[in-house]
Amino acid sequence: MFSPEDILYEDNHLMVVNKHCGDLVQPDPSGCSALEDQIKAYIKQRDSKPGAVFLGVVHRIDRPVSGAVVFAKTSKALTRLNEMIREGRIHKTYWALTEERPEPESGALTHYIVRDARTNRSRAYNAPKGDCREARLNYKTLGASVHYTLVEVELLTGRHHQIRAQLSKIGCPIRGDLKYGAKRSNPDGGISLHSRRVEFEHPVRREPVAVTAPVPKGDNLWATFKDF
Repeated sequence: MFSPEDILYEDNHLMVVNKHCGDLVQPDPSGCSALEDQIKAYIKQRDSKPGAVFLGVVHRIDRPVSGAVVFAKTSKALTRLNEMIREGRIHKTYWALTEERPEPESGALTHYIVRDARTNRSRAYNAPKGDCREARLNYKTLGASVHYTLVEVELLTGRHHQIRAQLSKIGCPIRGDLKYGAKRSNPDGGISLHSRRVEFEHPVRREPVAVTAPVPKGDNLWATFKDF
């Protein structure tokens, strides 16, 4: 559930929130409470707004993933941020704890993603196949413990379950991600994938914005890597 402590950045035009693992960004057919609605309710109460609160979702991250999510507080900001997303001008960096160490330890991955809506799963292929979409990312290894490796990912395209599918494809499933080959689940039911940083030009003031999301609390493994 959202709390004011989760706000990483806010001004009149936008808000960046550190999403908890398990939270929905937007409402879905499950009927579970979503971050979008929780933030609207918070702003309405905090600012004593008499009418409806405008809040636009600029991008989403999967329910079992944690980290930085950008919301627009005005229609002008939403329009411009959506355009920046389409043009690849919002730079997103993720941290993943993987069960294996990538080989080589840094590089670029290009795969072709096919989404299966029935199973809510994506498959990564080395060559174009069927109704696929190209998926690209850069990665580098930041550190390792006895059993897990911290991998930083620069996301270049935004495909369904892209990081999860691509890392699994190279034999490095993300800790806790049973859907993509992890050996065991995490105690909280999430996966160890974290939206670590977002960087973009402010949609109104045209100045640089860079926001870093602290790693999830209460996880000893994340605590080991938090200062990388």
